[in-house]
This record gives sequence, C-alpha cells and structure tokens, in this order.
Amino acid sequence: MKVCVLGAGAVGGHIAARLSAANHAEVSVVARGEHLESIRKRGIILKSGGEEIVGKPAAATDDPASLPKQDVVFVTLKAHSVPALASTVEQLLNPDGVAVFPLNGLTWWWNQARTTAKGPLRLLDPEGSLWSRLRERALGCVIYSPNEVVSPGVVVHIGANRWVIGEPSDEKTPRLQAVVDLFNKSGLTAEIPADIRAEVWRKLMNNASGNTLAALTRLGHYELSIDADLKGLGINIMRETLEVAAAIGWDLRKDIDPEKIASRATPGPTSPPSMLQDVLRGRGLEVEAHLGQTQAFAREAGVKVPTIDVVLPLLRGLDRTIRGAR
Repeated sequence: MKVCVLGAGAVGGHIAARLSAANHAEVSVVARGEHLESIRKRGIILKSGGEEIVGKPAAATDDPASLPKQDVVFVTLKAHSVPALASTVEQLLNPDGVAVFPLNGLTWWWNQARTTAKGPLRLLDPEGSLWSRLRERALGCVIYSPNEVVSPGVVVHIGANRWVIGEPSDEKTPRLQAVVDLFNKSGLTAEIPADIRAEVWRKLMNNASGNTLAALTRLGHYELSIDADLKGLGINIMRETLEVAAAIGWDLRKDIDPEKIASRATPGPTSPPSMLQDVLRGRGLEVEAHLGQTQAFAREAGVKVPTIDVVLPLLRGLDRTIRGAR
C-alpha cells in the first residue's frame, strides 16, 4: 500500500512517523522548509510517552507531483488550506484511492451521502472544489491526539492517541477497514464510529471553546479553566454549539456536560491548543471550521447563538491581522 501524508506537521508528522517506523506501507511525506530538510536527513522523530520513534519515509518532498499515485492520502493541513489543494489530492490518488481528512471542527464533506442536504458548505469549501473532485473519495477523521512540532523534524505527542475514522455514509467499507487496520497495526489506535458526524460534534465541544479562547487570550486549557469569566464564556460557547447540533439532527445534550468539560483541565505538561500554536507561529486560523459554520447552521435552523456571535468576529479579526502581517 502506498500512503502519502500531505502536510507532515504536528498531526501529519505523528501519523507519518508511526506509519513509516512500522513499515506496513510505503510512506511518502509532503513538507516544506527546514522541517522537510530535517526529515530528509534524519527522518521524523516522534517523542511520545517517554519513547522516541524514528520514522524514515520512503520519500520526502515539497512537490506532490513528484510522487507516484497513492492508495491513501492523509490531508493533514489546516482546514482553510485544504480547498486550494483539491486538484493536487485528486491527482495524487490511484483510481481507487481514498483521501483521509483528519480535520478539526466542522468539515467540508458534511453534506456527502446525506438525503436532506446537498452541495458544498461555502464557508469551508468556497469554490466547491473539494466537493466536486473528492466528495466520493473522502473519509472523515476525528483526532484525539495533541501534538506539537518543537523543532524541525521533531514532533512531541502528549496525551491521547485515538483516531475515529468513518465514511460520510457511515458504512463500513473495505477501504475504511483497510485504513483503520493500517493505523492499529502501526501504533495509532483507530476505530470506526456508528455516526462520524456525531463524533465531529463531540470533538467540537472542546475546540469551539478551548481553541478559540486560547487563540484570543494566549492562555492554555488549564489557565482558561481557572478564570471564572473565561470559563463561563467557554461553557456558553459549548452550550450554544450543542443547541445548534440538536437543531440539525445530532442531539448530544444528554451526553455532554459543558461545565464538566470546562473544569477538567489540570496543571502539568501538555501541548498548547492547536489554534494557539497557530497564533504563536503567525499562521492563519481555522475560524470557519470551529465557529463560522456553526453560526451558519444556527442561522439556517433559527437558533440564537449570542456568545458565538461575539467571539466569531473577534476571531475573524485576529485571523485577518495575522494574515496581514504575513
């Protein structure tokens, strides 16, 4: 099996390190700059649970067109960067190949295989390029795996190592099973959910509040949890997100306790929230995936989201400032 990790940063680096070290597939990576040069020289070094895993990909490049056709492409870029690469991913894939999207937040393939909604989500796929090229070749992936690139070619992983992978149709297909099996025999704990969209909403309960408030305040999860005002703001965001999810068909209000989530952070070593990492590195933010599309769903369903209505413009403003500085 030929496998490509397109964007071998924090999450992609973790995947690429374990897959290439396990050697159950021929692994290629696409990266840039000093990170790429380090991977070429030393491989990808993953530090996890006191263990150091060194994966040496079969190929490392900044030019996806230089790679042969792939059976699986893991697209591990930020959500706002993915639409521009729809054609690149399509051209990388074998005729029967599949693209896996380990993305945070609501995702561009949302309406695929649904009978009650059609077409692309324009906040997440503005030109519909992903929808037109890849919707039938996509697997969703919800990540529970905090990672950070601490130096070129070196990824530190602290915490969970859980990967929930599913078809947009929620069917258990051979291509899905093949990816899950590859993960599990390579040290990546993967599972197939009954409802991949429900899992997206579950993960979003953390990211919609924790990631966005961390980006705006530059505080980590624990610092947010011990500030009464910020904690309250986070709880409101989660409650509003739950109301939106319920209004469009995924009622998780009995399963998820926002107050408990907001209080469970503990002091000690952990990776900074991914959106805070982006702020600190001057990178664009996944605003629409975390909050923008939720607000859009709220408007469609007639659900009021007053906290999101305040936080979202602030986050969009921060994103414009970062992009302008670049």
